[in-house]
Amino acid sequence: MPAALHTYDGGVTYYERIGVRYSASRRPDPRIEDVIVSALGDSASVVNVGAGTGSYEPTDRRVVAVEPSRVMLAQRAPGTAPAVQAAAEGLPFPDDAFDAAMAVLTLHHWSDPVSGLAELRRVASNRAVVLTITPDHARSFWLTARYFPAIGVWDAAHFPPIEVIRAVLGGTTVVTRVLIPSDCQDGFLGAFWRRPDSYLDPDVQAGISTFLLIGEEERRRGERLLAQDLENGEWRDRFGHLLELEELDLGYRLVTAEL
Repeated sequence: MPAALHTYDGGVTYYERIGVRYSASRRPDPRIEDVIVSALGDSASVVNVGAGTGSYEPTDRRVVAVEPSRVMLAQRAPGTAPAVQAAAEGLPFPDDAFDAAMAVLTLHHWSDPVSGLAELRRVASNRAVVLTITPDHARSFWLTARYFPAIGVWDAAHFPPIEVIRAVLGGTTVVTRVLIPSDCQDGFLGAFWRRPDSYLDPDVQAGISTFLLIGEEERRRGERLLAQDLENGEWRDRFGHLLELEELDLGYRLVTAEL
C-alpha cells in the first residue's frame, strides 16, 4: 500500500522547487544504513524527521516519517512508512511519543535547526540519531574547495556545529565518523569523491540540493573548470592520490544521544 499522507498548512520549502528529480540518484547505501540502524538499537518505534523519500528508514519496526515538502512525499515508494507533512520545528506529536527520533542529512534545510533538534529530543523517549556533516569539512572537500566554493559556503553556513547538536540533544552523546565508500550507492554531495565525472551528470546534480541552490553562473563556472581539469589531467595531478583509497572521511558524522 502507498504511504499514508497527512497534510499541514505549511509554507513552500526548498524541495518544492528542487526535489522533483531527487529520487533518481538517491537511494540508501547499505553500509551507511547499517551504521544508522545500529545506532537506533532496539528502539521499537522511530520518527524520521526530514524524511524525504524514505532513505534509511528501518523496515523492522514502527516508523512514522515527517517531511514538509509535498514534492518529496510524492516520491515515497509504495510500502514505505506512513508520512506526516510537517516541519521539524513543530512536530505534531506528544512528548515521548516514540522510542527514537532520527534525522538524516536534513538539518541544513531546517529553518531553525536548534528548535528542530529540541523537538527531536521532546518526542523521543530514549534516543536521537542524527547524520550530519561538520561545517569545516563542507569547504575542504576537493569538489567545494576548487570547483564549487559556493556550495561549501552554503553548507558551512547552514550545517550546525557538532557541539551545538550535542548540547541541544543532551543526554549521553556519541559521535561516530561515517566514512564514505568509493562506490557509495547514495547520491549525496560526497558520494562521488572518487568518481569526479559524475558531478557533471544532470541526474546526479538533481539529487544534490546545493547544486540547485547556488547561482546558475557559479554552477556553470564550476562545471567548466571540472570538465577542463578532467580532460587535461589537472584533476588527477591534484587529487589522483584519492583513487588509491576505498573510503574517505569527508566530515560526515553520526551523533547518537541516549536520552
